[in-house]
Amino acid sequence: MKTLQQLQEIREGLKATIAERKEGAAVTPGQPRLHILVCGGTGCTSGNSQIIRDNFKKELEERGLTQEVQLIMTGCFGLCSKGPIAVVYPDGAFYTHIKPEDVAEIVEQHIVGGKPVERLLHAEKDIHGQLKSINDTDFYRSQRRVVLRNCGVIDPENIDEYLATDGYKAYEKAVTSMTPQQVIDEIKKSGLRGRGGAGFSTGMKWQFTHDAPGDVKYVACNADEGDPGAFMDRSLLEGDPHAVIEAMMIAGYAVGAEHGVIYVRAEYPIAVHRLEVAIKQAHEYGILGDNVMGLGRKFDLELRLGAGAFVCGEETALLNSAEGKRGEPRQRPPFPAVKGFFGKPTLINNVETYGNITQIILNGADWFASVGTEKSKGTKVFALGGKLENVGLVEIPMGTPLRTIVEDIGGGCPNGKKFKAAQTGGPSGGCIPASLIDTPIDYDNLMAIGSMMGSGGLIVMDEDNCMVDIAKFFLEFTVDESCGKCTPCRIGNKRLLEMLDKVTKGEATLEDLDKMEELCHYIKDNSLCGLGQTAPNPVLSTLRYFRDEYEAHCNGKCPAGVCKALVSFKVDKDKCIGCTLCARNCPVGAISATEEKAANGRPIHAIDPKKCIKCGVCISKCPKGAISK
Repeated sequence: MKTLQQLQEIREGLKATIAERKEGAAVTPGQPRLHILVCGGTGCTSGNSQIIRDNFKKELEERGLTQEVQLIMTGCFGLCSKGPIAVVYPDGAFYTHIKPEDVAEIVEQHIVGGKPVERLLHAEKDIHGQLKSINDTDFYRSQRRVVLRNCGVIDPENIDEYLATDGYKAYEKAVTSMTPQQVIDEIKKSGLRGRGGAGFSTGMKWQFTHDAPGDVKYVACNADEGDPGAFMDRSLLEGDPHAVIEAMMIAGYAVGAEHGVIYVRAEYPIAVHRLEVAIKQAHEYGILGDNVMGLGRKFDLELRLGAGAFVCGEETALLNSAEGKRGEPRQRPPFPAVKGFFGKPTLINNVETYGNITQIILNGADWFASVGTEKSKGTKVFALGGKLENVGLVEIPMGTPLRTIVEDIGGGCPNGKKFKAAQTGGPSGGCIPASLIDTPIDYDNLMAIGSMMGSGGLIVMDEDNCMVDIAKFFLEFTVDESCGKCTPCRIGNKRLLEMLDKVTKGEATLEDLDKMEELCHYIKDNSLCGLGQTAPNPVLSTLRYFRDEYEAHCNGKCPAGVCKALVSFKVDKDKCIGCTLCARNCPVGAISATEEKAANGRPIHAIDPKKCIKCGVCISKCPKGAISK
């Protein structure tokens, strides 16, 4: 067990080391002259970043550089589309798309020779032709990293490095200089709203649990992130697990709980491993246990692994699953703050919500509230995906226009395609059309235009996307993930999906669109939990902003050429040169030569519509663009 004095000595002893990982920081005498940070998030790990780290270690050992150069495996840097990533500090060299075989060149040319390997750099130049620092590049310039402040900076499996970023100082401040009610009041004053979906006041949630009668209470962390394309919570747990642990300790002090539960999906093996390591280290340091940090208070944590059911993101379904029961929602009231985990008052927040807590306690509510909008304070983390040049993990101040996210941070749609829509909130959210691209992103603005913040997924579509097909994709997901407990969700969404399927096949009528809209509102008004209540949102928002596409489908045409039942492939005889590439690559032999000849004397080809499976391979292979749909 470490005393408060020992914890402070660790903080001060490593602060300079962490500072050296910031671009332009001076090197402290006696410390390593360079730091190589390799991304250890799930995305880069899938691209062999572990092998890249091992290769760096081997190269440094062979050259006797292990004392001069510190090698660190960090969490996610955010720019996932450029991974695997490694950064060399204090030089600020941001290497992207690294392959294991590139490591020797980086060590030889940069670490030894002092000259960065330019072909691997993520480099942007200013108007004077000078390379920008990474923080001034388009992807990072408009961001403000509060929740993600340590991701890509510290070793998430080293508690000492978390301590060096003022780790566990917020808990110490709360317990030694604030009453539980003062902690809650500070969270209220900050204006922090829950980052898991509806955006309910975090301070009020804490207050309800604090006021609930009972000698035994719990705090729980919802880390069951199930939205398609969402990875915000996973990345925070992978890159800064102690931040969540410390926040739950503060919450436990505030509401009167001595035990915490982190419900995390088993599909997040790296996050689970780093949580296990962090909890073990916290126990060894006396930060978790019967006498937390020698301050006379008790708090402990345990992990409960989920099997990956989307409905378990709903807090009462999560509690059922965490107790070992079937993961389905409970009738509310009573709410978890009154009757939660094993029937005891329970505070539930999601990972990102907890990620803000320590900074509010350390810097004050006014500091936090100075960022964002009047009713949506602070920042929001998004998993930015879809048709963009830059996809990954971003954190922006609330109120940032969607245009800034799409065009500046995201780099716009590739290949000169036009932005068409953005889906926020995953299966529970809605689509924002291009006409509303200047909408400031916050809770109230999104609700006003028929979408929602949700947990933070943001998927961008371009002109090649069919909005009817997008709505169908999300509805298929929610139908599959429904627990089946209530009829409006179990049956209603199934019938809605069948109607939507008719639209994509060109079998629906305009009257069917009205029936779909009516059914959407019935499902929203009568479903038991948030999954069913929000499932129709993608359908309603696309009907609202892209009704012309629905009507076109009813008339037998998919404007984007996506819905296969409404698409036919044909060969332009004037463009065909008889090269046979289409026929040779067709997986079902649907393309053959005809008796007609091209200008070069070769036979013109044709597509048999009865055999064609509309896979699009022929279009991609044709060198003259002679095939269209």
